[in-house]
Amino acid sequence: MARNKSPEDAGSGPTVRAAVRRVPMRDFSLSLPMSLLRAREAVMRQFRPALRDHGLTEQQWRILRALASVETIEVTELAHVAFLLGPSLSRILRDLEARHLIERRAAQADLRRGVVSISAKGLKLIETVAPTSEAIYAAITRSFGARKLAELQGMLHALEGSLAELGARDDEGDDVE
Repeated sequence: MARNKSPEDAGSGPTVRAAVRRVPMRDFSLSLPMSLLRAREAVMRQFRPALRDHGLTEQQWRILRALASVETIEVTELAHVAFLLGPSLSRILRDLEARHLIERRAAQADLRRGVVSISAKGLKLIETVAPTSEAIYAAITRSFGARKLAELQGMLHALEGSLAELGARDDEGDDVE
């Protein structure tokens, strides 16, 4: 059964028009979280093939990179620095441990807490992936510009710090009546 055409449909051709809703907020395309997600996706699109070539997910790579920068780290702190939720981190650590890329043990001070470190095999994998990763960074730098990339890193760091301060002020203001 054919539907009746609305006045918008009566034009020539198969033009599809999205309904425009007026909401009391900035346009979705100008949303800061969405802009950051789009930029992150554009960057990660460059790295994913190399990670896949080495049998790694983005999250596994983040964990290995974080572990490569410390001797050992508590699991809860690793979740914080790698921006992963506990259940996801537990699963990923189990997988990395099964591949002998990390080592886990109980913390000496509190046997209920776990500490993690990168294994020799994990470091070897980092060394294997590093040249490709650095080549990707070099390509991004050539495309975007070294100065602009440094400025972007600085601005993102400043934004993070500014929002952390904003959150701290909000926390402090919770007691105000």
